[in-house]
Amino acid sequence: MAHHLPKLTCHALLLASACAMAQNNTVLITSPAVQQVSGFENLRLREAPFSATNIDNATLRDLGAQRISDALRLDSSVTDSYNSPAYWDMLSVRGFMLDNRYNYRREGLPISAETMIPMDNKERIELFKGTSGIQAGTSAPGGLANYVVKRPPNSAEASVRSLTLSYGNGNNSGFALDVGGRYGENNAVGYRVNAVYEDLNPYVKNAKGHRQLLALAMDWRLNANTRLEWEIESSSRQQMGVNAASIAGNTLPSPIYGQNNFSKQSWSVPGVFNGLTGTMRLKQKLENGWLWTTQFGAQRLKTDDRLSYAYGCYAEGNYDRFCSDKTFDLYDYRSENERRTSDALQTELTGQVKLAGIQHDLSFSWIRQRQIDKLSPMQAFNWAGTGSLLGVGESTAAPEPNDLNTNRQEYSTEISIKDRIRVHQFADLWLGWRTSQIQRDSQRTDGSRATHDERTIHTPWIAFSHKLPFNTTGYASYGQGVEAQVTPNRSRYTNAGEALPSAKSTQKELGFKGAQGAWLWNAALFDITRPVWGDQGACEEDNSCTRKLDGVAKHQGLELGMGYRNKQWKLDTAATWLNAERSEAVTNAAQNGQRPLNVPSLVVRAAAEYRFTQVPGLRTTLRLSHEGQRDLMEGGSMTLPAWTTADLAAHYSTKVSGQNIDWTLALENATNRSYWRESPKQYGHYYLYAGAPRNLRLAVRMLF
Repeated sequence: MAHHLPKLTCHALLLASACAMAQNNTVLITSPAVQQVSGFENLRLREAPFSATNIDNATLRDLGAQRISDALRLDSSVTDSYNSPAYWDMLSVRGFMLDNRYNYRREGLPISAETMIPMDNKERIELFKGTSGIQAGTSAPGGLANYVVKRPPNSAEASVRSLTLSYGNGNNSGFALDVGGRYGENNAVGYRVNAVYEDLNPYVKNAKGHRQLLALAMDWRLNANTRLEWEIESSSRQQMGVNAASIAGNTLPSPIYGQNNFSKQSWSVPGVFNGLTGTMRLKQKLENGWLWTTQFGAQRLKTDDRLSYAYGCYAEGNYDRFCSDKTFDLYDYRSENERRTSDALQTELTGQVKLAGIQHDLSFSWIRQRQIDKLSPMQAFNWAGTGSLLGVGESTAAPEPNDLNTNRQEYSTEISIKDRIRVHQFADLWLGWRTSQIQRDSQRTDGSRATHDERTIHTPWIAFSHKLPFNTTGYASYGQGVEAQVTPNRSRYTNAGEALPSAKSTQKELGFKGAQGAWLWNAALFDITRPVWGDQGACEEDNSCTRKLDGVAKHQGLELGMGYRNKQWKLDTAATWLNAERSEAVTNAAQNGQRPLNVPSLVVRAAAEYRFTQVPGLRTTLRLSHEGQRDLMEGGSMTLPAWTTADLAAHYSTKVSGQNIDWTLALENATNRSYWRESPKQYGHYYLYAGAPRNLRLAVRMLF
């Protein structure tokens, strides 16, 4: 498992726009689309007794989204959490960091997000917010993210033919081909092909690379009641790693350093992320409206995880920051040939019955899954010299692997039952129960520290919703979730790489959703309690500390959103207020009552879109994003200032020589605001990630 760095926002843009679709669809508020990750068949979000967001393909195109973090910054409950532009996404929802091993889905099936997942063949991104015991046997609280792939068109008349050429952010340039259609008798067979190549040369200097994707989705209508669907995608990304900055002694350095890949050396080598992922699904309509779905998903990841790693200041005896003169110790980190395997088989039966005159929407599901992480026997994490934020230093490559890795495997079997009970014309009772049998093993690559954990966990969920005047739905819910933490694979830990005991989190939520005429609104008040793992010991030498459970984190918050629609205007605004603090800590009792690091108390997103009636096909957008002050160091002894950015974009759909063409011109961070975007603390070190400078992005999409 990798242990390096965060993210310099690859796109400031992600603060996001509302969707340009003609239907009444809003991103920052609630989408009317069905959400797979909810676990309820054909459930639209305006009926759902939970908070969620759907971001559709039109919005993803408008944003030029390359990764899920680009899209999810549309939501005021989502912030960055240790996010590097040349590494996989790491996000925080409602103040809690999502777990890349458990909190991500593709087509509703669990996958590992410990890789770079492309967006070009994704139809939409779904985000469920809150504890997720009803959707997943194991996951961190905060939310679940689901990738929904592009599917073949439903009819022969709706064929897909498009070629997109793009330039920016920085000097990135690429093309994307999207082709789909139907053929055969009665157009029974459908296909969708996506092919992408992009040269990467972002605003961060010395971070060049390239990426490519080839994806195929097909379906076969065997008869009126039976459909077979399958999708497969192969992706590859190679890019020079980007290090985070840090505090220089007791001084907060200028954000300008975030635009420099200051740790890159002449001997640095790029990281490589290869992935092969696929699913196959059989849908069978049964009598009386029942539906039986069986699907299998498989994922094979290969990663060469490499970074010229800036960490600590031996000269001043500080290992949690850089030196006062902006220098740092430099390490040569290389973990070659990391292999991650994920498989999942699920069968589900959904339908409706009436019992004693009351309608029940029922769902019965069984899923068997495994995750296997098999790493090379040794990794390199060697001192290589010194570096500087100024880009100078003395270092020599030290690629010799001499640090042990940890292999892990996990098998789980889950059975879940969900019931939507129509207790009244205007009221529903929602019940859910999931039983998860989990078996986890880990072992150092020299055969030592073998661990085994086997347990059965039950996670209930209950909600009540009621239709109110003014086309509003109110709801209240309670749910539990279980998460599985793994100790970082560092020799300083006595339990390095080991799976830690599972622990339950809980969430209570009260919410309202509504739409009246041109207006839409939503509100959610939530209270999440989550167990916290801490480090006991000095954590400066090998085998000097142990990671273990130590108290809880309590996050209470309010999410508000409002949207407006007419023929010319689309307006959206959303805000999240979050009160978060630690309690019941024993190892470090001084943390009790403190706010967690890198968690702002206020986040606001807003977007305005205007369609010009005088120029058909032309629309412009303004997007604003604000994140409040956050603690960089414990007790608020050092903080990051609040920041606000503005993005501008113009989209124009027209015809040139009879050819339909969509043009996008975007100016991100239009005021060229210089700021530190986030300040996570990971592996005992304070990190800093700068926001992207002003960037110009151009995209031309030709439909033929």
